[in-house]
Amino acid sequence: MDMEKKKKPVGFNIIKNDPTDGHGGFGIGALSLDNVSPVFVDVEGGEAFVDIGAMHARSAVEKGIKFLKNKEEVPNGKPYWLVWVTIDRKQEGPYYAGVTACEMTVDREIRRGYKSLPDHVNKMDKSMKRRIMADHMDERSKTILQNYLQEFDAGMWERSEEELKNQLAIN
Repeated sequence: MDMEKKKKPVGFNIIKNDPTDGHGGFGIGALSLDNVSPVFVDVEGGEAFVDIGAMHARSAVEKGIKFLKNKEEVPNGKPYWLVWVTIDRKQEGPYYAGVTACEMTVDREIRRGYKSLPDHVNKMDKSMKRRIMADHMDERSKTILQNYLQEFDAGMWERSEEELKNQLAIN
């Protein structure tokens, strides 16, 4: 068969709003990342910030770093958490519906870092499915994240499920 006549396979669709207008045709079931935000927790710096570049592994934290699969290969790595935060809406208003945290380290001096790409992808998926998975974070990181979410929008924090508040609570 001629190369020009081959059909391209249907790829992964990222859509905004609903371009299908309910017609049920092509694109139905496509994934929308509109309500997902990557929040970095800088453990040593004591701050949290959003970097949309993380959606494609091109955040300021990740740029110029070769990531390794073995954490022990980056013994002096600076600790970070990449937290996938999904916003949804209740009748009362928006709330933090999905919050999942992924560990990573970065050593700028040797331009190496540690992260598990499958874990990052799976946690983003879990966040989009409205799961809360943050209880494995260290206490300092939980406090930084909780303060960031509360300061960003106290109303969204108040409307969020108790599970999120419990997982980020410091014992």
